[in-house]
Amino acid sequence: MIFKREELLIGKENLDKLKNSHVIVFGLGGVGGFVIEGLVRGGIGELTIVDYDTVDITNINRQIIATTQTIGKLKTYLISERAKAINPDIKINSISEKYLKENKDMFFQNKKYDYIVDAIDMVSSKLSIIEEANKLNIPIISSMGTGNKLDPLKLEIADINKTSVCPLARVIRKEVKNRGIKRLKVLYSKEEPKKPLNEDNSREKSVNVGSISFVPSVAGLIIAGEVIKDICNIK
Repeated sequence: MIFKREELLIGKENLDKLKNSHVIVFGLGGVGGFVIEGLVRGGIGELTIVDYDTVDITNINRQIIATTQTIGKLKTYLISERAKAINPDIKINSISEKYLKENKDMFFQNKKYDYIVDAIDMVSSKLSIIEEANKLNIPIISSMGTGNKLDPLKLEIADINKTSVCPLARVIRKEVKNRGIKRLKVLYSKEEPKKPLNEDNSREKSVNVGSISFVPSVAGLIIAGEVIKDICNIK
């Protein structure tokens, strides 16, 4: 039995809750890919995965499905194949489209989710997903920035109103307040962002975003753990 060790920890009743749950994950990058890994290995029965992109060589240092053999392939396809190889009984729904406020019905109309994970970068799309979750009363966790960070021990789960340091969290905090959204669970980092290097090795006015293997991955697994514990009501 794939989940025997998990059952010993959380019990059959909770394992059944996970098996009967449907989670949608927006974004299959460095964070989102590891969210999926944790959810699949954690026993979630149905996943809807959303990403329009293909694997690029620059993804290899931090994305779980990125290798020299997968460059150019759709992330949704690769994640689906990996998930089924781990748990052949899982139900995977793939949407290889870019989420925008204008096409939100494609993702939410006549759909039922037990949990939403937002692991995308575009602020306008993040806010639209958060608004839909709030309107439909679906639990959501939103990932803040993990780029330009080196310390995974500074990652934590908090309500958006209790976040600090993170530039993306600052923007989201202001925007959800303007929309009358009082609570939002997020994963964020208290680490001050590093200034990435320019091509001339200077750090002045750099617009690049650096990333490393062990921060987005840890963030994704923390989020997966939070989703699983919330569904099972484990404190």
